[in-house]
Amino acid sequence: MFIDRFISYLQFEKRFSRHTVVAYHQDLRQYNEYLICNELELSEVKHSHLRSWMVELLDAGSEARTIHRKLSTLRSYYKFLVREGLVAQNPALEIKPPKIPKRLPVVIAADDLNRLLDDKNIGFNPIPTFSEDFAGLQERLIIELLFGTGIRLSELAALKEEDVNSYESSIKVLGKRNKERIIPVNSTLIELIKQFISAKKSQKLCSISTSLIVTKEGKAIYPQFIYRVVKKCLSIISTHNKRSPHVLRHSFATSLLNNGADINAIKELLGHASLAATQVYTHNSVERLKSIYKQAHPKA
Repeated sequence: MFIDRFISYLQFEKRFSRHTVVAYHQDLRQYNEYLICNELELSEVKHSHLRSWMVELLDAGSEARTIHRKLSTLRSYYKFLVREGLVAQNPALEIKPPKIPKRLPVVIAADDLNRLLDDKNIGFNPIPTFSEDFAGLQERLIIELLFGTGIRLSELAALKEEDVNSYESSIKVLGKRNKERIIPVNSTLIELIKQFISAKKSQKLCSISTSLIVTKEGKAIYPQFIYRVVKKCLSIISTHNKRSPHVLRHSFATSLLNNGADINAIKELLGHASLAATQVYTHNSVERLKSIYKQAHPKA
């Protein structure tokens, strides 16, 4: 089946992340259902058919951002099919995607995150943020790493003990397209990592997995676990609907920008392939400047 060949190509030749491969696979299965329902062969598809599918998706409630992703999937798929000689042309190239409304990334204020990580009492009812046991140390390390380095959820799950350089105060991260980058970390985070490794040794968990962060059973940490920890911790300090690991990545980048960091340096720390992906954080900074201006200028 052509889809299976394409997915294998993404996995083994392009080395796309598991998350990306799953998304492409889902999009193509949905597209294949559309072809079957309309009794179309791949070689018969024209750009008008693709446009009809996009309209169907919009009518069914799909967002413009989702349509963009599916169109990107089809462009890559047909490019592969043309290269393999399975179809004559790429009809997806003639489709113009719908406009995506601009949406600023959700961030948590640095002061709120510092209060969370300083373990101070929050609100009127004193609530200890992190417990003193292995689970509490594990949760603190997850939040500290995400906010302290801006790494992605998948990158955190893939971190191993050997990726931590305590002498240089840095960690080595394997990002998208298997691209490595080195991220500096502060001494507090290095000490927290050492504490966690020591806790693993005391509970004899190190021999089970080489991952830096493990579960209480000693198994490698997994994305859903990280997501649950982040949601639980951010619920203490935030009322935002979005309380995901990526919010901490946004907060990391915005904090650096607000404190004068060069945007190209932020791009390298985040592992972005292009500056355009990083520039979204400048909008948050502009909004902050507008707020300051309105509060401080006598004629605002």
